[in-house]
Amino acid sequence: MISFSLDALYIWINSAFWPFVRLLALITTAPVLGESTIPTRAKVGLAALTALAIAPVLPPAPAISPASYLGLWTTAQQVLIGLGLGLCMRIAFAAVQTAGELIGLQMGLSFASFFDPATGANTTVLSRLMNMMAILVFLTLDGHLMLLQALFHTFTVLPAAPGSLDAGAWQVLFHWSAQVLTGGLLLALPLVMTLLCISLALGILNRTAQQLSVFAVGFPISLLSGLILLAVILPQTAPFLSRLFNTALLVMRQLANALAPM
Repeated sequence: MISFSLDALYIWINSAFWPFVRLLALITTAPVLGESTIPTRAKVGLAALTALAIAPVLPPAPAISPASYLGLWTTAQQVLIGLGLGLCMRIAFAAVQTAGELIGLQMGLSFASFFDPATGANTTVLSRLMNMMAILVFLTLDGHLMLLQALFHTFTVLPAAPGSLDAGAWQVLFHWSAQVLTGGLLLALPLVMTLLCISLALGILNRTAQQLSVFAVGFPISLLSGLILLAVILPQTAPFLSRLFNTALLVMRQLANALAPM
């Protein structure tokens, strides 16, 4: 006769439930997988199927009731871990969008904005273009698979079990958030510097030939020069984006190692 104990039932539930919570938190915040255009049911289904697939190879879960105070605290920890890991990659995409904002401001296209359903706010055309390019490069490099692989690595360092997280580990995420500005500036630097030189040349031209209206000539020249530079530079940004995404994956591993209690 086959018999089931309550502890065995808790082990079976926790072995799939807590990985599911961590996966769902990552998918909700990570780029590409967490886009608002993807239905919520698809995100939940992807997290559930992935959790069921990896549950047999994960360390055994403790026999704790998921509805107990300790079980709820463990669930909250899994949510925090997933959110932190997803934000690491989200920051890399935010740097690309910042570069688009800077380029659009220098080209004079900062007024050309529209509502972006992915971010829920008004974004410039170039920012949206740069974001789409980053998504294509991310998918080309199998970034979504590497993202899930980095998450699976965290289960060896941070098993889904009751414990305490190191609060000082969040400094890794705070330091990485500076990449939004530095990475965006580095990505936009070639176009910004060239367009700045064009603006300086137009300013000097306005002083030497005052009968020439810079406001009537400057905007078409800056816009045309910016479009030509975009056509030349954008195909060369793939190596930079590849290094940026690889660094984000390394930061995810560093965050997981730092969150592990001593």
